[in-house]
Amino acid sequence: MTKELKLLLKQCRKENKKAQLKIYDLYCGAMFTIASRYVDAEEAKDIMQESFLNAFTKIEKYNDAVSFGAWLKRIVINQCIDHLRKQKLEFVPLENQELEIENDSDWYFKNTITKEQIIKAIEQIPQKHQIVIKLYLLEGYDHSEISEILKIPIKTSRTHLRRAKLGLQKLLKDVYHEARY
Repeated sequence: MTKELKLLLKQCRKENKKAQLKIYDLYCGAMFTIASRYVDAEEAKDIMQESFLNAFTKIEKYNDAVSFGAWLKRIVINQCIDHLRKQKLEFVPLENQELEIENDSDWYFKNTITKEQIIKAIEQIPQKHQIVIKLYLLEGYDHSEISEILKIPIKTSRTHLRRAKLGLQKLLKDVYHEARY
């Protein structure tokens, strides 16, 4: 963490509005990008604003065990998940079903499929699968972290990821004839 950022955070703890604005300016672009992975642009703006307000209100809880950006990113993602839950998105534990866990390294795309094409395909699968695959592939969370964020069992996270991958495979295979799982 830079000295400048440490100073800004110290000033934010004292509710210094100029320091808060500088922090906002530093991180707003990245946080908007993260929020827009889960919701549309208008909702992403609202969620981003709420997230910054939440962060500045709870700035005393931040410690530098993780980077400030990672802490803020977690707040944004949690706000997105809360927003989606309010829209009645429901995650149902799948513990009573027999689950087949696939090896993640078995799944790949040929180089001719772009990240944008994959993200566009992700938008076409069921929302509960979208969220898990975005947290896993785009944000880099593991299944225990996803389980904690979504308040679902780890097995359910794995199952949603597997179903998301299968859905993507089908979509991308139909369109690009190249995805394999």
